[in-house]
Amino acid sequence: MADRIFASLLLISAIAYSFIAFTLIKAPFQYDPLGPESWPRILGVLAIFCCAYVIYKPDVWDLHVERKTWIRLAGLVVMLSAYAWLFQPAGFVIATFLFCAALSVMLGANIKASLIFAVVTGVLGYVIGTILLDLNLPAGLLAFLE
Repeated sequence: MADRIFASLLLISAIAYSFIAFTLIKAPFQYDPLGPESWPRILGVLAIFCCAYVIYKPDVWDLHVERKTWIRLAGLVVMLSAYAWLFQPAGFVIATFLFCAALSVMLGANIKASLIFAVVTGVLGYVIGTILLDLNLPAGLLAFLE
């Protein structure tokens, strides 16, 4: 029963998101075959189908989540919010470094491995995004290096 209630709430959200994606999101130009308007539409429609499937055929097992898991999920939401808030002012590299380091530690990695992973992810992600994919990622506090 909990699956159906949760899926119903998500279905309402997915329908609202899809409505916004189909009616309000307009890009001034198209720079790829699908265009920037298509991805929100595709995600919205897929979310509607997934929610409808869960409502139609919910999982037979009960959802028993330990308190520790709920705390970690709440921590992840806080970290993702901080990442989104820091993304523009701090820049992609620094925001990604902080997020990846914190997430790695939360998942049980040691400090050294977390820092190495965070540095590689931040720098390599920036290089791939800006050079290979030609994306405009914010440099933030590292703008003086450009």
